[in-house]
Amino acid sequence: MQIYKYPAANTWNNILQRPVMDTSALEQKVDAILRDVKNNGDAAVRKYAEQFDKLTAATFEVAPAAFEEAEAALEPALKAAIQQAAKNITTFHNAQQSTPEVIETMPGVQCWRKSVAIEKVGLYIPGGSAPLFSTILMLGIPAKIAGCKEIILCTPSLHPAILYTAKLVGISRVFTIGGVQAIGAMAYGTESVPQVYKIFGPGNQYVTCAKQLVNKDGLAIDMPAGPSEVAVLADDTCVPDFVAADLLSQAEHGPDSQVVLVTTSEKVINNVQAALDTQLALLPRKDIATGALANSRMILVDNLDTAMAMLNAYAPEHLILACNAASEVAAMVTNAGSVFIGNYTPESAGDYASGTNHTLPTNGYAKAYSGVSLDSFVKKITFQQITPDGLRHIGATIEAMAAAEGLDAHKQAVSVRLKQINNP
Repeated sequence: MQIYKYPAANTWNNILQRPVMDTSALEQKVDAILRDVKNNGDAAVRKYAEQFDKLTAATFEVAPAAFEEAEAALEPALKAAIQQAAKNITTFHNAQQSTPEVIETMPGVQCWRKSVAIEKVGLYIPGGSAPLFSTILMLGIPAKIAGCKEIILCTPSLHPAILYTAKLVGISRVFTIGGVQAIGAMAYGTESVPQVYKIFGPGNQYVTCAKQLVNKDGLAIDMPAGPSEVAVLADDTCVPDFVAADLLSQAEHGPDSQVVLVTTSEKVINNVQAALDTQLALLPRKDIATGALANSRMILVDNLDTAMAMLNAYAPEHLILACNAASEVAAMVTNAGSVFIGNYTPESAGDYASGTNHTLPTNGYAKAYSGVSLDSFVKKITFQQITPDGLRHIGATIEAMAAAEGLDAHKQAVSVRLKQINNP
């Protein structure tokens, strides 16, 4: 990791630059695949499944018997862990439900807002080097709570934990399709895969690009997303071994990930670096983590206020506060996807089982975007109802404003009603 000591504020943007890649060539490749899937449906999906994922199944949809086989194959301890995580995630997301409240803005004028589920959603779970069954919990559970009528899942992985978790959360339609072709299939629909209204889920640079391109076509996606990242604020009250473990937990996601340590103590930098060296040597995904650490930073600052100003400017996906009075410091956070408070709150807890959602904005998008929640699976529709007396109260206001904007038909829509009300 690169080390910076007391950098001036005007250098922060350069120091905290995420890994950047030229996406122009990538977009051309991805767009060509998406167009092919849109125009040729299953035939195009099958072609790319064979080319990229070596999948040659006659049908994409997973048979019901496969879910039973997966459940039987999974060891009881892992099933129990998945069930516990599902319970916690369900509890947290259930609490996000709200009951519509009717507001009378003036006599006879009632307004309210109601959450209505997105009818058709598609979830994407990548294959890669790890079966991300935890993301099925994070996406499938709020989709079910929201009441989405149709939930489909695309993944190139048939790992038993993937199928078991899908069954646990109530997803029965799973398609063995990965990559850009999976995003295209869900976005445009094929003979086998139904079209959805919104796509959720992580993926590599190709999948991320595909989601952004179908978003330009008018299909909703969960959020712009890039490589995983974590930032840690640490002082002399931190446990260096804990901090190193947290940094490596994100560095092992991929070589394009980034981890950042901001501290008020040079001693912390030295101790965390030593702990990183020790732990990295024992890590099975050492090569991947090493690539990420090359993109990463340790930054020494004068004081806590400067540290928080820097971290809010960075807007990390995950922010760990391993410092004195961490709960009070948490009140200073304005830009972060999810915050982990104190030495005994590892980022891994949020990734798996504490209850919060791990689908979070990256690449600085936490300045304006929230992570996935129950709200991600619903639309908020406003309603209003006006009585004749209510229209008498509000009518003149509407007429005056419509006339001032030169929209006479808008005014007339009120005037014709008032005439009928006043002259029955």
